[in-house]
Amino acid sequence: MYTFLIRPLLFLFDPEKVHHFTFKAIRLVSKIPLVSSVFRALYQVNDPKLEREVLGLRFKNPVGLAAGFDKNAVLYNELANFGFGFIEIGTVTPKGQEGNPKKRLFRLKEDKGIINRMGFNNEGLQAAITQLKKNKGKLIIGGNIGKNTNTAPENYTADYLECFNALHPYVDYFVLNVSCPNVGSHAKLNDKDYLTELIGTVQNANKNFEQEKPIVLKIAPDLNTNQLDEIIELVVETNLDGVIASNTSVNREGLSVSKSRLEEIGNGGLSGQPIRERSTKVIKYLSENSNKAFPIIGVGGIHSADDALEKLEAGASLVQIYTGFIYSGPRLIRDINKSLLSEQI
Repeated sequence: MYTFLIRPLLFLFDPEKVHHFTFKAIRLVSKIPLVSSVFRALYQVNDPKLEREVLGLRFKNPVGLAAGFDKNAVLYNELANFGFGFIEIGTVTPKGQEGNPKKRLFRLKEDKGIINRMGFNNEGLQAAITQLKKNKGKLIIGGNIGKNTNTAPENYTADYLECFNALHPYVDYFVLNVSCPNVGSHAKLNDKDYLTELIGTVQNANKNFEQEKPIVLKIAPDLNTNQLDEIIELVVETNLDGVIASNTSVNREGLSVSKSRLEEIGNGGLSGQPIRERSTKVIKYLSENSNKAFPIIGVGGIHSADDALEKLEAGASLVQIYTGFIYSGPRLIRDINKSLLSEQI
């Protein structure tokens, strides 16, 4: 019903407005008695064989929702009814910010992709905490953190540290988002020396808490092999808990959409089917060349159960969806989990 009726209707309207409308609709219908139970019956697949021990955490299944969908942690309790094993909120920055000017979200229907240049739009740290205090404990929550756009380079680490310390009691793991192409001063966030400093600072802060939380790094799909080797060295040297591969891409190769349309859209990060193969190659390279030294969360172009299996077979321990959730709907989570059971993966 979603792909043949609901999606065509939603795709008639502006993507960002549809996103907000969908949020309100899910929250509203979830308040109707028995609706949440119906969602769970339709989409959840509960089986001990789906459970995964990763990052020192017990996931009820390996299919998560990537950051960027529930930026402000307002819908994770309701989204849990669709069968996710974990949900990543954010990217959260210390202060709320509007992000980049609109229009900033574009569908590539021919390619089953999306281009966005949102720019870390979110309501800020305290707003996220207010929502996370409502956590009903249905599933694992990840906290994706970043810096404010206007933060001076010498204060980048302070931004990450502020988010880390404040969110620590409310999330189960952390993601250092240093690979988003839609924020300023991107070069410093990809410098190995700076990343070593950032990771070390956050790890030291982690030791101040009674229970340390896993910390992972989210990387881009456009890194060459030398850069990926540096990532492996970085993770091993700093004893980082893992990597998310990958973020959105700035590469436009192989798209069906016209060049004039791409010029009209402008810059932004590409997600969805066009980056599936690219992200899988990154996962495979990291896994093989590190001798599986650390967990990898695979994300990028997962629109079917086969796409998810491809990521897991390449070396991912868990997978996340975002654009695939928009194009395929909530049945995608169910299909992946059922396929995992049938394949006994």
